[in-house]
Amino acid sequence: MYRTEQEDFWAGEFGNEYITRNQGDKLLASNLNFFSKAFNQVKKIENCIEFGANIGMNLKALNLLYPNLNVSGVEINKKAYEQLIKITGPKNAFNTSIFDVNFNSKFDMTLIKGVLIHINPEMLEKVYDQLYHNSKRYILIAEYYNPKPVTIEYRGHKEKLFKRDFAGEFLDRFKDTYLVDYGFSYHRDNSFPQDDITWFLIEKK
Repeated sequence: MYRTEQEDFWAGEFGNEYITRNQGDKLLASNLNFFSKAFNQVKKIENCIEFGANIGMNLKALNLLYPNLNVSGVEINKKAYEQLIKITGPKNAFNTSIFDVNFNSKFDMTLIKGVLIHINPEMLEKVYDQLYHNSKRYILIAEYYNPKPVTIEYRGHKEKLFKRDFAGEFLDRFKDTYLVDYGFSYHRDNSFPQDDITWFLIEKK
């Protein structure tokens, strides 16, 4: 059905199990803190879309911070998509692969958080293209960072987690973009831990 083993992995049982590990009030509080920092330099936007939105915990936080923000999400896992709809509404949720989704109009911001690390490296440019071409102005990339590409075993599974300089590759690919802001969230933060995520706010010139 899908073009890569990573898509099958997340659309299937492992993706179902991921849902139960990644929800709750503590995560929501951490996300509120995370996005209040990552969006600090963002000027007014009316809508955004998240690629790999899962059940919508990131979008839920954004809606609390920006109640008038129209949020949309793309999610490959059917069970996660069914919960995502509760956040976005059915018209703004898309149960498909990031590689295959198409839109008739662009968004003020495209967002991806903890997803590029699970994409088959040979398909990364396709995702970069989706983030770029579907954005009117901003792109937020929030992932594990490493200066050089490395592959790491993920919960006992091989070829499922990849670290590299995603934002640097994005900026090199699209010369009309520039870095606005960046930051790091530590997994041992006393109040609002995240999973060692480095975020990069990028804007089109």
